[in-house]
Amino acid sequence: MLEAQARAALKRGDLSAAAAAAKSLVMADQDQPTGYFLLGITAAEAGQIAKAVPLIEAAIERGPEAEHLAQLARLLILLRRDGDAGDAAQKALALAPSDARTFDTIGCVFTRLGDHEGSVEPFRSAVAAEPTNLDYRYNLAAASSFTGRVQEARTHYEAILSADPGNARAHYALAIASRQTADANNIPRLKAALTEARRPSDGLRIRYALAKELEDIGDPEAFEHLSEANEEHKRSLGYDFAQDAAIFDAIETLFTEGGDTLLTGAGNSDKAPIFVVGMPRTGTTLVDRILSSHRDVLSAGELQAMPLAVKRLAATSSRTVIDVETVMASGDIDPAKIGDAYLAQAGHHRHEGRLHFTDKLPANFLYVGHIARALPNARIVCLRRNPMDTVWSNYKNLFASQSAYYAYSYDLMDTSRYYTRFDRLMDFWDKLFPGLVLQLSYEELVADQEEQTRRLIAYCGLDWDEACLTFHENSAAVATPSAAQVRRPINADAVGRWRSHEAALQPARVFLEEQGISID
Repeated sequence: MLEAQARAALKRGDLSAAAAAAKSLVMADQDQPTGYFLLGITAAEAGQIAKAVPLIEAAIERGPEAEHLAQLARLLILLRRDGDAGDAAQKALALAPSDARTFDTIGCVFTRLGDHEGSVEPFRSAVAAEPTNLDYRYNLAAASSFTGRVQEARTHYEAILSADPGNARAHYALAIASRQTADANNIPRLKAALTEARRPSDGLRIRYALAKELEDIGDPEAFEHLSEANEEHKRSLGYDFAQDAAIFDAIETLFTEGGDTLLTGAGNSDKAPIFVVGMPRTGTTLVDRILSSHRDVLSAGELQAMPLAVKRLAATSSRTVIDVETVMASGDIDPAKIGDAYLAQAGHHRHEGRLHFTDKLPANFLYVGHIARALPNARIVCLRRNPMDTVWSNYKNLFASQSAYYAYSYDLMDTSRYYTRFDRLMDFWDKLFPGLVLQLSYEELVADQEEQTRRLIAYCGLDWDEACLTFHENSAAVATPSAAQVRRPINADAVGRWRSHEAALQPARVFLEEQGISID
């Protein structure tokens, strides 16, 4: 009775009533786990994650249950305790859960850990248990898409839209799943959904989906939808390019004024990491697939391990991972500690025992200086793509809509400004650490795949592996917007794509040329 009361109170958001019922459960029998678990969930719902974890651990000590372990895993992910979260999720799955929510929670934890293949079966079990739950079905659809089960993903997305024609997430996912044609596209359906969209977030996703499909068929109306969506979203974020400019300034100041102490230091000598960095949408996923097709290399995905290592060791009070305060404080950190912390965090995402792993977080270009000091034997590959194609591809892509990393991308000129600072920073790193970073041209890679791939493999200190030329046969999961492209053989379809909107992109071109950046 008390358990039912607590769960009902949680469902309706009455946390005080939930806590009261849970406490009564604990007082009634302190050896039973349920009261502790529900107290923990109540604390978590109140945003008190650090308080919630020991309560749920107390429940598990009194007899592990799948639901309790799954929820513990979910909270540990929020605390960035990835290894502990993975262990808890595996234990939950081993206890054979019986409810859909627990299966879905386990699948979400595996997804956050980059184990997309491992997430598929829990998500399937969740959908089997509750076929009408569209959130569970969406998670299964996304996992299916990430793991190459494209037709299965489409089937689930269409099922979602049959039940909820305005589901913006499903519309967007279907749009990016493959290239549309004049004869086969979803444009009429998307235009109808746009007229019915009520929430700004739904309108944003549907406009992006519509712009993508319109661009696929060569319709210039694509730019109009992008422009409107981006303008509105930038206003909602309250973004100002000065925020990013200050971070670039701080990085350059730190490594300029730090002198020799920041250019030397005994870091961690591990040779395993290969960092693939650069502006987003420049071929980083392609290079990651090429490298991870090698017999000695595993893709660990887009890790937050380096930003988190620097942030935690800098011990700054701000809630953002990177800001001016954190950058300036990071110069005093022992580089070996950064290397050790990075490898400890990254280790939770290495699911196979290979000699090397790739970390494909594009924004690690901000951390090249720290990588050079903390992991002196690591390799760093920076993708370079035509500046206008880079600006256009960033502007038209819907990244994680609340991520501070990509806030610049919702304005054409902010994106152009960001590119110039990226370009300047890479030149800065090259002067400080000559030859450290392999600058790899996307255009040269698609024009001469074998020569550039051999150059890449040699730079990474790897023996040649023919499988690197057939990267599109790599069955590993891909959780980026490039998933469809990297499952096809290499091609030049994306080269010069910006010229389809040359007139609309003219302000960006003029700005870049004024900054001394060559367009052709």
